Amino acid sequence: MSERVSQTSGSQPSTAGDASVLSERQAMVLRAVVAAYVADANPASSTTVSHLLPVPLSTASIRNTMAELASLDLLEKPHASAGRIPTEGGLRIFLDHLFEAHSLSAYDQRALADEIDHVEGDMMPGLATLLSLRTHQLGFALRPRLDRLTLRHLSLVRVAENKLLVVVVPKVGATRQRVVEDVGRDDQVELDQMAAALNTRVAGRTLPEAHRTLERELRDLEAEARGLLFRSLALGLRIFQQGISSDEAELVITNHSNLLAQPEFNDPDRIRGLMRALETSERLVELLSCLIDGESSEVSVALGEDLEEPALRRCAMVAVPYGGGAGHSAFDAEDMASRGAEASAEPLGVIGVIGPSRMDYARVIPLVQYCSSLVSLKLSR
Repeated sequence: MSERVSQTSGSQPSTAGDASVLSERQAMVLRAVVAAYVADANPASSTTVSHLLPVPLSTASIRNTMAELASLDLLEKPHASAGRIPTEGGLRIFLDHLFEAHSLSAYDQRALADEIDHVEGDMMPGLATLLSLRTHQLGFALRPRLDRLTLRHLSLVRVAENKLLVVVVPKVGATRQRVVEDVGRDDQVELDQMAAALNTRVAGRTLPEAHRTLERELRDLEAEARGLLFRSLALGLRIFQQGISSDEAELVITNHSNLLAQPEFNDPDRIRGLMRALETSERLVELLSCLIDGESSEVSVALGEDLEEPALRRCAMVAVPYGGGAGHSAFDAEDMASRGAEASAEPLGVIGVIGPSRMDYARVIPLVQYCSSLVSLKLSR
């Protein structure tokens, strides 16, 4: 089936991403060139393309059509004597208008569901590894921000005369620890009592909801400013204001070795440059955070220029939000109810893969989408 794939940026080729400028023959040849390039990373000759077309065309006709596509900046020659490869603009038109996703087999669906069900504790490293192994690309997962998660409980430990260690345990995701300023002489017994008072009010709420609850109760307790409950709630409010709420998105990337099998990355210097770029790329985290904050739960594909990083040229990123209302398209409401799941309103994070721009999108995109659905389902139980 043909599927629309959204962009993560406004970059467009010279044809403005509009496939209506292409004739049926041009679209057919472009699709064949992309297929050949995905298969072996080599430029496609007219002879190669002729074997991939659904209808017969002479090699002369194919060469003419490839020249027309090159004049539209959709194909290019890596060197003078070579065949053609798709440009970034050509790949964008292919993804937006000519792409046909493969359906995951029932076997693959069951295998993915079983593997994700058996991921315990902190899911993100295991999920990134699973995506790497299944797609042969570089899997990643953006952890949920704490302000999107429901709190289970928190605990307090004094680590210095003027500092408290706050341990926040959400219902899903990794435990967070923060040190906050607090001058006091409370012993651990009193701190445990204060944490218990806070937990009765914040457990089961998101961070913004807990913040509003504490503010409201503090206004009602102004007359009891010396009481333990007032001190507990005032401390809780300071905790949420001093850094717990400014939780930063963290990108988990695993299995770098999968990229080494790709011919584009057989140069050790290039793979080192790529990994440095991924470890320090604020742009990448920014792009992924935009997917969480946006209203769409669709798959997004960012190509080289969208990533704004020289080391990621000729790379692509396939990303899908998970959690909340995202990723549930693979399951209908009745199916989710039978699995004991409910969808919340907002996505929690993003999963996906990074690899060469010639990755097998028809296989990778439905696989990442289905993993997103499974993760969303697991987190909603």
